[in-house]
Order: sequence, then C-alpha cells, then structure tokens
Amino acid sequence: IKDTKKPVILAVNKCDKLQNSGALPIIDVYRKLYDFDEILPISAKNGTNINELLSFIFKYLPYGDKFYDDDTLTDQPIRHIVSELIREKALRLLDKEIPHGIAVYIEKMYNTKKDTLTNIEATIVCEKDSHKGIVIGKGGSMLKKIGSLARADIEELVENQVNLKLFVKVRKDWRDNSTHIRNFELFTD
Repeated sequence: IKDTKKPVILAVNKCDKLQNSGALPIIDVYRKLYDFDEILPISAKNGTNINELLSFIFKYLPYGDKFYDDDTLTDQPIRHIVSELIREKALRLLDKEIPHGIAVYIEKMYNTKKDTLTNIEATIVCEKDSHKGIVIGKGGSMLKKIGSLARADIEELVENQVNLKLFVKVRKDWRDNSTHIRNFELFTD
C-alpha cells in the first residue's frame, strides 16, 4: 500500500475483545508503518464504529455515473436467481440428508400470452441415486416442499404467479466433470 496514490483507511477489527484502550497499542504499531488517511477501531460483530467506517469510505470515494438504475437489484440473469432460489430451498431442507452436491438448472421459463402466469421447469441434479430418492422424498413430499417454498420466493421476485415444475436427475460425479459444470452455467444464464 505504500506505493498507492489512493487514500488508505485502517480499520482494526475485534475491538470488542480488547479492554478500553487495548486497541491503542495495535493502532500505534500500524501508524508507525504507514501514514493512514483514517484509523478506526471497529467491531464487525457488535457494529461498533461501522457507521463511522462507512462515513470514512464515502468521504474518499469519487462520485461518478451510475452503472445501474436505482431499482436494479443485481446484474445476474433472472434464470440464474430462480435456480439459486430453488437450490437454496433444497439445501435448507436437506442439510442433514445430502451433501451440497446438487445443482439446479432452468430448462424452460416463459410467461403465458396474457403475462398472468410464469411457467418454470427446473431440474435438480444430484450425484447419486440414493440422493435422488432423498430429494424426491416419500411420495414426492420433499420435492413438493422444496417447490412450495421456492415458488413463494420466485413469485415475489418476478411479481407474478408461478407454475413451478421440478424434476430430479442423477449425473454421477457431475462436479468433477467440467462439461457438466459448463452446461449448468449455460442453463442458468
């Protein structure tokens, strides 16, 4: 950082673990190494001095043109977000059952002609036949739970009613196969 021409802020974290003036010797060591523009003891855990840190950061940030509209939440494609919502519900519901070796790709996503319904067909991919049974559950109960929870979040995201159809497929060792990984990336973009 000595070669930079940019402002440098030192934020000493975990000050909640130190006694009243415990951060001062630490700050003094760093102050001798570099002439920081700002120095601040913080606690990310407790939120101590976080607002001050943000003020310092904004003080030195240059103003510029916006990259996105004010109502833009992300630069990710909607299909990718939908696949991640489904995957998140599956991982939450199955956290003690299967490892994180599942992927979700969106096969189809389209609106009806009157835009009153968003139809989504998605496939949950797992690595083992035994995992497929766990993802589906007895009589399809787990898959129905995953779909129900995901549907609620997706409807909020797309601001429309959603008809979500989930399928489960086994692709042995898909995480070790770069072609499979690329295909999942293509399906979610």
